[in-house]
Amino acid sequence: MSPLRDSDPIAVAAEIARALPHRMRELAPAVQPPAAEVRAHLAAEWDLGVARPAQEVVRATAALLERWSTHVVHPRYYGFFNPSVTPESVAGDLLAAAFNPQLAAWTHAPAACEIERHLLRALGAAIGFGAPDDFLAHFTSGGAEANHSALLIALTHRFEGYDRDGLAACPRRPSFYVSAGAHDSFPKAAHAVGLGRSACRKVAVDSAFRLDLDALAAQIALDRAAGLEPCFLAATVGTTACGALDSLAGAAKLCARENLWLHVDGAWGSAWALVPEMRAHFAGIERADSLTLDAHKALQVPMGAGMLFCRHPESVRRAFRTATDYMPSGTAVTDDPYSSTMQWSRRAIGLKLFVALASLGLPGAIEMLREMARRGDALREKLAAAGWEIVAPTPLPLVCFTRASLGTDETAVRAAADGVIASGAAWIAPIRAPDGRWLLRACITSHLTSNADLDVLVTALA
Repeated sequence: MSPLRDSDPIAVAAEIARALPHRMRELAPAVQPPAAEVRAHLAAEWDLGVARPAQEVVRATAALLERWSTHVVHPRYYGFFNPSVTPESVAGDLLAAAFNPQLAAWTHAPAACEIERHLLRALGAAIGFGAPDDFLAHFTSGGAEANHSALLIALTHRFEGYDRDGLAACPRRPSFYVSAGAHDSFPKAAHAVGLGRSACRKVAVDSAFRLDLDALAAQIALDRAAGLEPCFLAATVGTTACGALDSLAGAAKLCARENLWLHVDGAWGSAWALVPEMRAHFAGIERADSLTLDAHKALQVPMGAGMLFCRHPESVRRAFRTATDYMPSGTAVTDDPYSSTMQWSRRAIGLKLFVALASLGLPGAIEMLREMARRGDALREKLAAAGWEIVAPTPLPLVCFTRASLGTDETAVRAAADGVIASGAAWIAPIRAPDGRWLLRACITSHLTSNADLDVLVTALA
């Protein structure tokens, strides 16, 4: 393979990518321009009827992204699970783009398919989901697709003929359950599979914003009495707003008693099950029927890289099976992804995670997660010392906080968050907790965040 020339657009992009982490602290974490300003610039400067040198276009495009972005890769972006990506993962993503393997069919991408299979088996076992031969796993565009897929597989598993006849195969209308703090992809999934959004029952949480299992049992009894068919529970480890961890052991016990499929939405939080001293918080994950995990959240790789793990391979195959005359013939040793996943044409999502984890090694990835958890603990200590009240404690590096002078109404909390963002010091969010209170939220999303970065945030809040 010939070496890249300095004028190659790929070389220019690589140069920018290498420099970006070192320059990021010079930039404000967020810039919020008027949409009209951005559109006017593009209309005036970018006539797509005129060709330009590719390297010039790459540099100018990078300048646009630098000028008008919320920089989620910034060490002081304390936002919504968007990480500072590692250089190794960027290189893996570049390989996926350059080789452009088509993962619809195994015969078109044997190396990429087998890399993903090898990686998923190792990662699922390391998290504690089960032995590699006990589950089937695949990459998805993200957690929403993984959650949607899990619901579809569960319905296929539960109701004979659902893959052929849909809801007509269900003797009673199915219902399923999530906590009041669960991700809002579940009502969308309910609509997509034909159940309707009202089939997604949101259950009350306890004082720590975890799923209230007694309230869940009561709701299941009410729904059965009303003629519904409870069939699926999504427990969350690491809710978006507050970082709460539902009791997986308790959820597994209830699902066994009530004959429900147990899905774990661990898109962000389940990565910390890799850390030995934190594993007790995830007790029961080994009893789940399916699990969502997003590598593009805690594992610090570019979007999107969701994963779905499932203990019922035949139900996965029945949920997505199809046959065509035009696709290449399959192989006896593995599934063709187009016939066993929701996507059809698909890029090699797993390469960026493979390169990153193979470079770091699992011990290196575990240490990175451990350090992020320590930063979360340090932020709690610094905020408490500065007079802030910590709300909704969690072992994960997500901190919700307020103070008496701020109150818990939306206007004041939003104003406080907006003030921090406008200062250029950091990006934080106002969130509404499941109990209705508005709180400030800061999450350690970057492996580059330092104690000095935490001090910048605490000072800005003052």
